[in-house]
Amino acid sequence: MGRLFVVSLEGKIYSCKHCRTHLALCDDVVSKVSFYCRHGKAYLFSKVVNVYSGECEDRAMMTGLHTVADIFCVGCGSIVGWKYETAHEKGQKYKEGKSVLERIKVSGPEGRTFWASHEAQVGSSDADEG
Repeated sequence: MGRLFVVSLEGKIYSCKHCRTHLALCDDVVSKVSFYCRHGKAYLFSKVVNVYSGECEDRAMMTGLHTVADIFCVGCGSIVGWKYETAHEKGQKYKEGKSVLERIKVSGPEGRTFWASHEAQVGSSDADEG
């Protein structure tokens, strides 16, 4: 494997909770509303760094059929969310090219760690959104 180059972000950031690799800026959050995964809440970002994508697959989510790819931290290889490649519903096209980070998988600004929500319900997500 080649040399790993990691992008360092400045400002308020979200990072991998396992290895603290920077993943996204707070300013790049598109939405904190209505994004859920198997483990609770998730945030939609316009840009993420220091991730690599897995294989694309079609997933039937709460908001319709999407072609997505899981995204993994380049530092430790942990799955941190997913990227929308294609939205098959016209009203969901705004998600294309954007990524979702699962709150339970990241540390937020000032190093806050998010925990699984007691309200999280398996199968009710947009993991089913992810």
